[in-house]
Amino acid sequence: MSKFAWVTLTTNDTYSLGALVLAHSLKRAKTAHQLAVLVTPNVSQAMRDRLKEVYNVVQEVNVLDSQDAANLALLSRPELGVTFTKLHCWRLVQFEKCVFLDADTLVLQNCDELFEREELSAAPDVSWPDCFNSGVFVFKPSVDTFAQITEFAVKNGSFDGGDQGLLNQFFADWSTADIKKHLPFVYNVTAYASYCYLPAFKQFRDKIKILHFAGKLKPWLIQFNSETKVASVSSEYAHAQDLIQLWWNIFCENVIQSLSTEMAGLAGALSQLRIGQQRTPEQEAYENQMRRQCWESGQIDYSGADSFENIWKKISQTLERKTEKESEETVVYF
Repeated sequence: MSKFAWVTLTTNDTYSLGALVLAHSLKRAKTAHQLAVLVTPNVSQAMRDRLKEVYNVVQEVNVLDSQDAANLALLSRPELGVTFTKLHCWRLVQFEKCVFLDADTLVLQNCDELFEREELSAAPDVSWPDCFNSGVFVFKPSVDTFAQITEFAVKNGSFDGGDQGLLNQFFADWSTADIKKHLPFVYNVTAYASYCYLPAFKQFRDKIKILHFAGKLKPWLIQFNSETKVASVSSEYAHAQDLIQLWWNIFCENVIQSLSTEMAGLAGALSQLRIGQQRTPEQEAYENQMRRQCWESGQIDYSGADSFENIWKKISQTLERKTEKESEETVVYF
């Protein structure tokens, strides 16, 4: 069996949906190497059982929190604190070399050649190319390295409050020391339009090997119609609509049938959907929940369900029902 492994992390049942699809995307790409997932205590036993079906190793780890609330607030991403838990990947010493993939990535082509790279190999971050993006990186498991990074974190913190800032500080010479440790951008292409050079995305999309859904809106948070099996993609992701649909296709083919109501969050809600069948109350409840989450994250479907015409129609229907109810309750005395 291979001594190399693809590694990811999940901190709850909802994020585990991404980990499940990621595993199946690696298998579709015919990787020759093992798959490992780190899970925190918040991941339910029901979800762990499903992860064990597709991952060779499912290992529980403690949550490491950066506690840099001020820096995280600057990023408007307070949830990134727990991403320090990612450091536990260096403790997987049963493997000789690993590639870490965030659970919100999707492997589109075989990438086993990444294991020929050395630690720490990663692709430039689109927002500051002298830093690497920590969503995909090659590393060599080592208890000593884990101790060194955690000690460094305690002394120096992280300039962005998350693992990316910390790892860029620890591997500070990445941008200048060895060009061989600079992965081509196709190994970590950001899907979100605000971070993406759209003409290049269109020109080189067939060469993309790993797509990264960086940002707040993840594929599992995008509205999905269980009857038509089509994801409703907002304008920010229109250029990657077919790739988002691929994520949902993998989910429908390989994941949804293994979900159960014993799972928490969206995983439990999605387990009640009937794919390819007429819309049910569960589907409508799920869609309403998704729309609410999209609104709260600023992802509004102005041209679709959330268009002014549809909003006005909903308001009118609500007012009409209220008027009818008031009329029924009115008592006239003679």
